[in-house]
Amino acid sequence: MSENYSRQERRKSKNKNQSSNNKSKSKKGTWKKVLTALGVMLLVMMVVGTITVFSIMRGAPDLDPERLTLALNPEIMDMDDELITTLHAAENRRMANIDEVPSVLKDAVLSVEDTRFYDHFGIDVRRIGGAIRANITGGFGSEGASTITQQVVKNLFFEFDKTMTRKLQEQYLAVKLEQQYTKDQILEMYMNAIYFSDSRYGVVEAANYYFSKDLDELNIEDAALLAGIPQRPNAHNPFNNPEAAENRRNTVINRMLSNEKITQEEADTAMSVPVEEQLQRSERQSNEFQSYIDQVLDEVEEIDGVEASDIYTGGLKIYTNLDQDLQSHVENVMQNDVIDFPDEMFQAGITLMETKTGEVRAIGGMREPAEGVRQWNWATNPRRQAGSSMKPILDYGPAIDELQWSTYHQIVDEEYTYSDGTTPVRNFNRDSYRGSISMREALKDSLNVPAVKALHEVGLDEAQAFGQRLGIPLEEMHESYALGANEVSSYQMTGAYGAFGNQGEYNEPHTVRKVEFPDGRVIDLSPEPEQAMNDYTAFMISDMLKDVVQSGTGQRAQIAGLDVAGKTGSSNFTQDDRDNHDIPDSAIRDGWFAGYTTELTAAVWTGYPSIGDGQIIMNNNEHHISRDIFKEVMEYAHQGRDTSDFVQPDSVVRIGIEKSTGELPSDFTPDSEIVHEYFVRGTEPTEVSEEFEIPDANSIQGLQASYDEEMDAILVEWNYPEESRDDFSFRLELSDSQSNDFTLIDITKDLSYQIDSPESGETYTVRVTAIADDDEDVQSDPATVEVRIPDEEEDEEEDIEEEENEENEENEENEELNEEEELNEEPNEENETENNNLNNNNDNESNNEEEPINNEPINNEPNNNGSNNNEAETNNDEANDTSNDSGNATNNENNNTEEETDVGANEAENQQNENNNN
Repeated sequence: MSENYSRQERRKSKNKNQSSNNKSKSKKGTWKKVLTALGVMLLVMMVVGTITVFSIMRGAPDLDPERLTLALNPEIMDMDDELITTLHAAENRRMANIDEVPSVLKDAVLSVEDTRFYDHFGIDVRRIGGAIRANITGGFGSEGASTITQQVVKNLFFEFDKTMTRKLQEQYLAVKLEQQYTKDQILEMYMNAIYFSDSRYGVVEAANYYFSKDLDELNIEDAALLAGIPQRPNAHNPFNNPEAAENRRNTVINRMLSNEKITQEEADTAMSVPVEEQLQRSERQSNEFQSYIDQVLDEVEEIDGVEASDIYTGGLKIYTNLDQDLQSHVENVMQNDVIDFPDEMFQAGITLMETKTGEVRAIGGMREPAEGVRQWNWATNPRRQAGSSMKPILDYGPAIDELQWSTYHQIVDEEYTYSDGTTPVRNFNRDSYRGSISMREALKDSLNVPAVKALHEVGLDEAQAFGQRLGIPLEEMHESYALGANEVSSYQMTGAYGAFGNQGEYNEPHTVRKVEFPDGRVIDLSPEPEQAMNDYTAFMISDMLKDVVQSGTGQRAQIAGLDVAGKTGSSNFTQDDRDNHDIPDSAIRDGWFAGYTTELTAAVWTGYPSIGDGQIIMNNNEHHISRDIFKEVMEYAHQGRDTSDFVQPDSVVRIGIEKSTGELPSDFTPDSEIVHEYFVRGTEPTEVSEEFEIPDANSIQGLQASYDEEMDAILVEWNYPEESRDDFSFRLELSDSQSNDFTLIDITKDLSYQIDSPESGETYTVRVTAIADDDEDVQSDPATVEVRIPDEEEDEEEDIEEEENEENEENEENEELNEEEELNEEPNEENETENNNLNNNNDNESNNEEEPINNEPINNEPNNNGSNNNEAETNNDEANDTSNDSGNATNNENNNTEEETDVGANEAENQQNENNNN
């Protein structure tokens, strides 16, 4: 049994071992096949890769020695595709031998561009590894690994193309270049070809341009500043962007420190120097398009994947929105005597943009600087507070958009503080407040308290979001921004205001339309419009800003025939500045005006670069310069344009509102108490005011009627209380003796009436009744008066009687004259003596008069009354022949006659007295 069992066990064990061996052999065979297949595939891939790489290398351009010193210059075109300028490298390039380049500049450049330049063979494998990791995490193109050798090859031999093929060709030529040239020769090529902004190429030209220095005069901070520019030349231009340039400079200094090229003490000393103190720019040729071109290059540098070398040496064609005529006009306004600038130091910046598209037509970056003043583009660089011109953007715009305020929304202008409870909000006129006031009036008169209250009601977050949608940089938000304490540029303000004029659609302001590369590829750079606010917000803000220009703080910006909307702005000095520089309270630091039509938008900043002796905006003329520039530019720019008014959208309704209640006016609300304002549709008031009741009808006063024979008309007059005249009309009715019924003659607002051609011999009754204009049931008691029209026989009798009276009066006057003549024939000596004395006295009085006495003869012809025009002369003669008392009586008589002739005419009365004395 045991033997049988042992055999069986051994047999099973043997079979099991054979099975295991078979399985092991099977697995080994499978892996062998897999490895063989992978090997074959890898070999094929290597062969294919080698063939592909070889093919790519064969397609690389030749290393032409002549091209090692030349570059393809970019061309800049205007809005009509006409050439503006070419950035010519050769014109602003001076060559340097590598031995002339100081070690501090070499160290700075190599520290930031290629730390292992003297160790690699044209490509840096370690750097490529880091770039691969960055590209995997951040996407292809997020980080480059180009050595200085590769940059030389790329700048001089390749057009813009970020494909793998070009990268391989670039690496191939870099290796080939290192085989044919020494490291110093390659570094020399780089130093002489590199672009430093403002059409400056090479380190020699850059050192002279920025510092007015030769290469051997450069210190650590100078070298670091230059080495940092080429990464983004326009963005790191220290004249245009000193803050960005200083940050980049300090990055280079830290790289030099980490590479042990300088000590910590040297690094600290170099970084402590403000970049402005380094700069001393040499004179450059004036270019009226330079401010615009600077912005063009800034925008092109922002294109994803485009490097500075591609822009300045890659032969690009840059198509812009520049209007050469408008740009020339802007420069003329800025540089010449069109505006009365206070002095040469006073600066200004303006941006002019198409309202509907955001295409920038012109930029005025600065006035010609005085000697020693550094360049700065005052239109595009955000460094100044906007003041009250920010109120539509951060206060009232958000209030309409978020809270649906009407233009008549009431805000109480009163003593008020910021949320800390202690910092007061003051209006420009300090402690003067106006109580309850509409949003329209508060914006028109630029009151500060209502603006801050609006921001508080909207909330900081909503206001911040609203401003950001309009392109205003607001990384953080503070209450003081309600009054424009945040810093912005004219360029940004133009974009924001343009959205108000474009029905709430924001177009980012841009100078570049497209970029074309030498191989024919085109990048379209026109931004897509975005709806930044509701159309009702844009329209209501625009309508209120029209009031600012028509009757508010912006009246100097009015342009005949144009509907202009706009807002003024000014910023104040800090209390420390006022104390340190003895600045009066009336002075301001910055003056702004931003405005627009449906066609064009412009924003103007004015002020001084810094605070110094006399460098403050003082008087009203200086306050107004921003408005004057705006008017000069916009008036010229709108010539030949058909500019319409802002269109009211369906989302807005305009209704009459009772001032005192804010409700709908009743039939009895006086017109003087009604104002028409805009509301978001659906939010307008529906309640009718009961403030004003039906007025009582007063009685007609002083009704009288008379017949005028010459006019053959009945003249009717009456009176009515002045405070009720606007609300009442007058119904005029007439009846005659033949009928007791009154016939309607007319309804009038006048207080008199003429009834023509009445019937002779008839007696008429005139009836006048006051009737309320808004309710015919409200009437006064009628007033009546009678008037009789003479018949023809009565007229003849009156004429005969009048003629008899005139004849009798004439006879009486003739008798009096005869009696006077008899008396004059019997003079006595005493009267003659008195008369002579009287005449002598009168002669003396006449000699004392400044004006000659009228001695013209008096007409002796009888007048229509039968009286004699020489009555005064006769009375004087009579006075000479009688006593003084008699003469005085005659004078009084003559005075009475004069008063009857021209009552109240003092001049005539004085002349008559002179005649009496004579």
